[in-house]
Amino acid sequence: MRSVVAGVMVMSLFAAIPAAAQNDVDDCKDHPLFTRFPNMHIYGCDASAFDARRFPVGAEKDGDGKIVKSVEIQGPVFRIDYKVKEGVNPPPSGLQLMRNFENAAKKDGGTILGSYPGWCKAYYEVDGMPGMGNGCMSNALTMKFVKGNKETWVFFQASDDGYVMTISEKEAMKQDVAVNELADKLTKDGFITLYINFDTGKSTIKPDSAQTLDTAAAALKAAATLKVEIGGHTDNVGTPEANLKLSQERAQAVMAALVQRGVKAGRLTARGYGQTSPVADNRTEEGRGKNRRVELSKK
Repeated sequence: MRSVVAGVMVMSLFAAIPAAAQNDVDDCKDHPLFTRFPNMHIYGCDASAFDARRFPVGAEKDGDGKIVKSVEIQGPVFRIDYKVKEGVNPPPSGLQLMRNFENAAKKDGGTILGSYPGWCKAYYEVDGMPGMGNGCMSNALTMKFVKGNKETWVFFQASDDGYVMTISEKEAMKQDVAVNELADKLTKDGFITLYINFDTGKSTIKPDSAQTLDTAAAALKAAATLKVEIGGHTDNVGTPEANLKLSQERAQAVMAALVQRGVKAGRLTARGYGQTSPVADNRTEEGRGKNRRVELSKK
């Protein structure tokens, strides 16, 4: 799709650029999915090879002044901040930008999962969508595009002088460490960490974690003499009791998946630790994502 955009008051985290600047910031460019709205320049951008973002999808009325429902998407992340060029009069309104983006998305087969016209009528999770503003949505959109097996999610907001959008391309985290390296790490360090994707609040393993499990099973087979504990860990969202139960169920699900891949069941035990052993700050979405993990530990 080639398109344009819409949104809300944005508190940019980018370095300040002089008001007279008309050129794009160095090393920033449009995402291949979209063209920019006319008479705009790129004020700032950032990207991550793999991270998590929470896209608002709840109805505006369901927020009722509170944070609306959201969906976590993991994969490459891009954020681009556009400002209107100096001298453009009148500048486009937030609603004008939003409707342009909305119409273009629908034309290209995109799905509108969240629509928030008007000023500050619903809120999103600031920690789950860093750099997009103060949590108040105005003339904002959440869109999803499906091309083959690839999902692209977009969250858009307008400011008083432009717009900003976050784009996530959903995919499983690529395993960057070879099987033998994982086996050596398990033997020498005593543990390896796996990030397995589960259905929210459940122990059902998502299909996009198959490659991670395949690699883990191969590493366990390479270290065939080791007995291993599969430890399930959660973030601190929810009650400790529920998280303990969930982590145990997820550890058991991973154990079953490894056995299915040929690892002998007698070598494995499963134990849930709940939220008791965080490795990162639970006050941020990034930290919570790191805490939601499975560890294979040498016994």
